Amino acid sequence: MKIIFFGTPAFSVPFLQTLIDDPDTQIVGVVSQPDKPVGRGGDIQASPIKTLALAHKIPVFTPTSLKTDPQIQKVLRYLNADLFVVVAYGKLIPQSILDIPPAHVINVHPSLLPRHRGPSPMQFAIASGDVFTGVTIMLLDAGMDTGPILSFERIDLNADETYTTLSQKVQTTGSRLLVETLKRHVRGEIIPLAQDESKATLTHLLDREDGHVNWNETMEVIERKARAYIEWPGLWSVWSRGPEEQLRLKLISVRPADFRADLKHGAVTIKDARLFVDCADGTLEILELQPEGKSKMKSQDFIQGYGEIQNAQLS
Repeated sequence: MKIIFFGTPAFSVPFLQTLIDDPDTQIVGVVSQPDKPVGRGGDIQASPIKTLALAHKIPVFTPTSLKTDPQIQKVLRYLNADLFVVVAYGKLIPQSILDIPPAHVINVHPSLLPRHRGPSPMQFAIASGDVFTGVTIMLLDAGMDTGPILSFERIDLNADETYTTLSQKVQTTGSRLLVETLKRHVRGEIIPLAQDESKATLTHLLDREDGHVNWNETMEVIERKARAYIEWPGLWSVWSRGPEEQLRLKLISVRPADFRADLKHGAVTIKDARLFVDCADGTLEILELQPEGKSKMKSQDFIQGYGEIQNAQLS
């Protein structure tokens, strides 16, 4: 199979590597998002997918727009691939490009469609309290993850599952399932299955405000968000002892406390060198946190380093 691979972030790398290593697939080109500034220094860096492709001497194309770039469609047709594979490319692919490969455009989506369509399915699975999720291999159409399903595989979620651990599970399962499905698809062994629109749910692209703790929510909801948003946007709150003394805190790890303080939501309690905050239905213990501009630390170190914070308020 001659394949053009569309992808951008580190999440996509194991999928491309698996296709490179498989003797039955040939990557004739890679499409990735343009190089972007990274970090406080703003250094321009290539995407992880572009870096991998160049290491294997695979041609890479980074159009600013698949719709308006006058050359990209000509290039994609010239490469004469059998099919395109998309894994977290990061932009919608127009119908004019979906129509190019004879064996269609195949997409890897990290949920069991039609649940959790959209850009943040793994985070939403954890934050929603799902006990399982999965990987879906589908035919891409012009909609948002609405195309027919070729294959899927369930992945169970542990009680302490984070976005990081789930990503690793999806990469391992999804890479294998992708190769198996591509081979069956080109042999005509799969009948695509239409999605049940009545069961569809949507996710959105997470921004910083999604991680802002609402202390009126329950312990369970807040704890799930800490695990779901651990890489981005992080679960965070503002520590305040007055208008002149405020500090943004990223909450790395939290758990239900073994007692209930029954204070105002967001109120801080210090007990036995441990840090607790009240929420809608009880008291959460903060185990690890990161003050803005500092390294992450245990709550005991925060208590020692930032002085008396009894009766402080998180908001």
